[in-house]
Amino acid sequence: MKNSLFLKKIPAFTLTELLVVLVIIGILVLLALPNLMPKISEAKAQEAKLQLKHIHTLEKSFFYMNSKYSSLPEDIGFEQSKLTSEGGNANYKIEILEATNTSFKARATAVTDFDGDGQFNVWEVDQEMNLKETTKD
Repeated sequence: MKNSLFLKKIPAFTLTELLVVLVIIGILVLLALPNLMPKISEAKAQEAKLQLKHIHTLEKSFFYMNSKYSSLPEDIGFEQSKLTSEGGNANYKIEILEATNTSFKARATAVTDFDGDGQFNVWEVDQEMNLKETTKD
């Protein structure tokens, strides 16, 4: 009687059936991934836009206090978050390219190639809050 319990077949999937299902799911993911890459890049570009808007606000505040713009992030109170290339979470390196008494220009450059095409995303902002993407990823 004890042996008959071990010999009784239980309905289940075979290893081959499970592997076929996993291969089909993998193929579907590979087909969908190229369509999702632009959306991923757009989502990450939001970080650059937000950081540059923040830089603009800080530069304007500095301008109202000192009647000039600053080329040093420390002067305006901006602290760069640790980059993903350094083990942090920030995808963009923020830098102030130029600053005079009447204007400034800041740039956000991606440290990662989001879609693997060899181009790194670059955004810029000026004193008039003209936010533009200079290099598309």
